[in-house]
Amino acid sequence: MRLTRQSSYAIRTLIYCAVNEPGLSRVADIAKAHAISELFLFKLIKPLVEAGLIETVRGRRGGIKLGRPAEDITLLDTIKLTEENFAMAECFEGGDVSCPLVDNCDVNSALREALGAFFNVLDSYTIADLASKRRSLRDRLGLRFEDMEPVLIAEAAH
Repeated sequence: MRLTRQSSYAIRTLIYCAVNEPGLSRVADIAKAHAISELFLFKLIKPLVEAGLIETVRGRRGGIKLGRPAEDITLLDTIKLTEENFAMAECFEGGDVSCPLVDNCDVNSALREALGAFFNVLDSYTIADLASKRRSLRDRLGLRFEDMEPVLIAEAAH
């Protein structure tokens, strides 16, 4: 199974926001950090905002931030918003399937079990887990401590 670009960048956006907490993240900065277009990122953010994973703050010094604590956002939460379906085989989707074994198939059963295991693993990882190496991630994303307000530096160092 391969996740779409939307899922990959949605996860990266959430990690960026978590690493940048408690500050606001600018879409332009996230796009630059990941070498993607701002337009693509704006389209990607919309379902994250609608699901409450991200909040937007309007205004000149506005931006985006996590809509709930990073510990409460799982990878499964994210990919369920960004993936269209999880059909691992034609028979997952129902409808007109030419296989005569479709109703009693061990392959279908095995694939469903594998998908369930995949979901369980994704549900066990949070954005907080992925953002735990905060200082090195900040450096790699171009977020420098010197650019933060002094009060935020002390909070972000933890």
